[in-house]
Amino acid sequence: MISAFLFISCSETETDPVMKDLLRQDKLIVLTLNSQTTYYLGTDDEPAGFEYDLTKALADSLNVEVEYKVLDNIEDLLNAINSGEGHIAAAGLTRTDTREQKYLFGPDYKAVQQQVVCHRQSILPKDTSELLNRSILVVADSSYEEALQEQQQDYPELKWETTSELSAEQILEKLVSKEVDCTIVDSSVFSLNHRYYPDLKEAFPFSEEQSLAWVLPPDSAAFKQYINDWFEKSESNSALNIIDERYYGYVDMFDFYNNHIYLKRIKSRLQEYGSAFREVAEQYEIPWTLLAAQSYQESNWNPEALSHTGVRGLMMLTEATAKAIGIKKRTDPHQSIKGGAKYLNQMLKKVPEDVAAEDRIWFALAAYNIGFAHLLDARKLASELGKNPSTWLDVKEVFPLLSQKKYYKNLKYGYARGMEPVRYIDRIRYYQDVLVNSLQSA
Repeated sequence: MISAFLFISCSETETDPVMKDLLRQDKLIVLTLNSQTTYYLGTDDEPAGFEYDLTKALADSLNVEVEYKVLDNIEDLLNAINSGEGHIAAAGLTRTDTREQKYLFGPDYKAVQQQVVCHRQSILPKDTSELLNRSILVVADSSYEEALQEQQQDYPELKWETTSELSAEQILEKLVSKEVDCTIVDSSVFSLNHRYYPDLKEAFPFSEEQSLAWVLPPDSAAFKQYINDWFEKSESNSALNIIDERYYGYVDMFDFYNNHIYLKRIKSRLQEYGSAFREVAEQYEIPWTLLAAQSYQESNWNPEALSHTGVRGLMMLTEATAKAIGIKKRTDPHQSIKGGAKYLNQMLKKVPEDVAAEDRIWFALAAYNIGFAHLLDARKLASELGKNPSTWLDVKEVFPLLSQKKYYKNLKYGYARGMEPVRYIDRIRYYQDVLVNSLQSA
């Protein structure tokens, strides 16, 4: 662990209480909030979330364990970090002038903008003046409340309520049920939750662009310097971008009509095939929600689906692929699901070992969609362009170039519709997230 601090002088370490405490405990203590954008337990009961991945990466760089303490609200979180109950407060906290007078911030890591969000069936306000007769609920002690207080100077009649009991996500649920007219949330929060609450809509921006940053304990200059240096290194090697893509790289594809239809089909069509997806996915050790999401992308869960190229069934198998993996009837739902899972499993086994563990499934899905040969070309091109052929972030960026002659003419397998696997995987990730959330809310 000591090697992590080699570039920091002994005197700095000795006078920085946070550094001393890290050395003593051999542990990074992270204070956070429980939400979709910060820290939560995923479907496998393992921690997940943008802030989780980011702080875990920091702890790994320090060669220490990490402990997460989940606080109830922003006020408790900020009081706890200032009283030394943790080493970092990581909870999607916005850097504001008011907060900087009270708290020590680390470097900025994500740009956001506050948005007024209301039910799409209401008459959407166009500016602050049209909020005066609306019921507004926001998280207490948040940057949203600060923004409202600033706007109140120009609009004295502007009123709102705050809550320390509800998260921003829970307030969005109240908008869906029309218990409140509007709320204010960061663009990052709304972009992740819009797919779960398609009846909500952004009315207008409520702030200029702002930055998210961690809050650190007072008197932690050496620790802050370490974090600054670590962020610079993370940006140069794309580590920060990889985490950002993992959570936000596909959420902007929201379409109200398609999302609405998908949610209806989860309650109707999926009921008929859910047990088959679970059974087959368990056999091939693939998350069943991912297999179901892939099937929806392929066929909209229509067992009779047929494309102009001749692929058929729930998993849209070609006749040649079906024959090769022993599937006799592509329109038989169970056979199609089993065939799709078997073929995906074959692609997974072919993915090179140097591919990052969390990205292997995306490489396999790309091969399923466009062919393993074109996946190899994309990796080769990524290397030639100085990108990392072993991360989905970089290969995703390269794939569209396979349709440009100046690139594909020098590749072994030639032209490919390179945007297709990118869109294909983005949609599968989107559908899986919506499905998981729908099941949890049922």
